[in-house]
Amino acid sequence: MVIHPAFKTGPRAQYSGGRSPETRLEEACGLARAIDLNVVAGEVVRVNDPKPGTLLGLGNVERIAALIQAEEIEVVIFDAALTPVQQRNLETEWKAKVIDRTGLILEIFGERARTREGQMQVELAALSYQRSRLVRSWTHLERQRGGFGFIGGPGESQIEMDRRLIDERIVRIKKDLEDVKRTRALHRQARKRVPYPVVALVGYTNAGKSTLFNRLTKASVMAADLLFATLDPTMRRVHLPSGREIILSDTVGFISDLPTELVAAFRATLEEVLEADVILHVRDVAHPESDGQKADVEAVLAGLGLGHEITDAMFEVLNKTDLLDDVRRDALLAQAERDPKLRPISAITGDGIAALLAAVDARLSAQRQTVGYQLRHEDGAAMAWLYAHGEVLDRTDTDENTEITVRLAPEDIQRFERQYGASKVNEGERR
Repeated sequence: MVIHPAFKTGPRAQYSGGRSPETRLEEACGLARAIDLNVVAGEVVRVNDPKPGTLLGLGNVERIAALIQAEEIEVVIFDAALTPVQQRNLETEWKAKVIDRTGLILEIFGERARTREGQMQVELAALSYQRSRLVRSWTHLERQRGGFGFIGGPGESQIEMDRRLIDERIVRIKKDLEDVKRTRALHRQARKRVPYPVVALVGYTNAGKSTLFNRLTKASVMAADLLFATLDPTMRRVHLPSGREIILSDTVGFISDLPTELVAAFRATLEEVLEADVILHVRDVAHPESDGQKADVEAVLAGLGLGHEITDAMFEVLNKTDLLDDVRRDALLAQAERDPKLRPISAITGDGIAALLAAVDARLSAQRQTVGYQLRHEDGAAMAWLYAHGEVLDRTDTDENTEITVRLAPEDIQRFERQYGASKVNEGERR
């Protein structure tokens, strides 16, 4: 069973970010189905006066208890943050396992993480969450699909042992993640030595990032109509229309009210976004809450320290145009004509993909610099490299050498000079 509390007053009244409670309930049901839970009931419960012990009023607690007993429900998903006391009291009243939104998202991440880094990040977030509760938040699903089991099994019960094991494990994981962070920094330095522009895909979960990634890279990253279908970041090389190569990075999807434990744990991964030359914010324009999802993504990016980059280095990729009716699609296309940062596409059909790549190419080309080189006639490979990677503006062949003026991206200038031992010359040095 999935319950979304709709708060009438107080600080939690804005919990859903201005979205309808029904939409938030539907999203929570999608999260539950993402780990193969069978959702037999879903309900929006109005909360006028939150109770410190159970959050819900006595009448709702008793009514839901009767429903749980009648339907033989084993797990109740509560689409809000619960205190440990509230969680324990509700479990006692309902005779069923209760997990809140944070616990559910951690459960999904625990199942989806495939790389060693991803597993460590999820485990760190889960342990930080679990420590305040000291309950077996993940063993409750063993009967249905197997629990994640961060620490032992249901047999361990001593709180002191729990706390000690958790603290020791947290220290060990943090040390390992520091090693991962240093490795990532080395990888970024290596990419700068053979520089390729980095283009990062970001967006709300299930917006179509992985489908777009697969279309652009001819890869086979998992893409499904599921929340958090992709967790571990993936990077591939892509050729733009001009022939230049970029590194395309697919990142974990964002979601409203993303647990703070996860934001902190995944910061090392999300640092790839900070290094990106261009950010593609993939949006599901067919979703009724598309604007709200956009606000949630931008809030997470701002929390990562992206300020002006949100506008300066970002395209809004308006995905799933194939799901719009003709009127909405035409209106969206007209809006995109007025704003070049809006790129309507369909990752499924391929509509708009060529224009998107051309826009990214043009954005990167705008950063190009005009440089001049003197090359010997026998330096044919270097000459061919300049024609392949840059825009040749002028060329003069003399008896001794070839003087060439070319427009190149900063990273290509570094690559060319390192690979061929060439150095720039100014007009006074050229003959």
